[in-house]
Amino acid sequence: MQTLLVKNTAVLVTMDDERREIVNGGLFVRGNIIEQVGPTSELPETADTVLDLSGHIVLPGLVNTHHHLYQSLTRVLAQDNNLFDWLTTLYPIWANLTDEAIYISTITGLAELALSGCTTSSDHLYIFPNDCTLDSQIRAAQEIGVRFHAARGSMSLGESDGGLPLIASLKTRRSSSKTASGSSRHTTTPVATP
Repeated sequence: MQTLLVKNTAVLVTMDDERREIVNGGLFVRGNIIEQVGPTSELPETADTVLDLSGHIVLPGLVNTHHHLYQSLTRVLAQDNNLFDWLTTLYPIWANLTDEAIYISTITGLAELALSGCTTSSDHLYIFPNDCTLDSQIRAAQEIGVRFHAARGSMSLGESDGGLPLIASLKTRRSSSKTASGSSRHTTTPVATP
């Protein structure tokens, strides 16, 4: 099993219960498990890969808890619009998404996040036009190597009730369920159609 030694960091931020910040710190990894964190002097002297990070600060990976990765494909469109105008401009475009477009947008978005220090992301894919699936997002995340939590987003309020606008390019799927208190809960999930 491959080993990695990170040593001589200016500061290693642990985010453990004591919130330790270890000057001249490092860590030792075997496979994908961090086995040891501490001052460089207390770590093994060698490993299969050794990174001397003198002058660098090392901290745990960042976590992104809310994203819509497919929107990376239309990032530059309608930027000056308010939210509802932005959505009504983009829903017809998103209605033409394919599973391959979902895969490409997920690769793009997750690569950007990884380059900025994010090692875990969630995504709320809430439109499923054509052949789009969560499977393509999961495949992309596996290829990038980040921890990924796929989620299916939904909308529970229509525009007349203060929710997001639905337009002709979207059909909705309405479902009902009972809450713990016995009251009904209704969810409207947009499903884009070309």
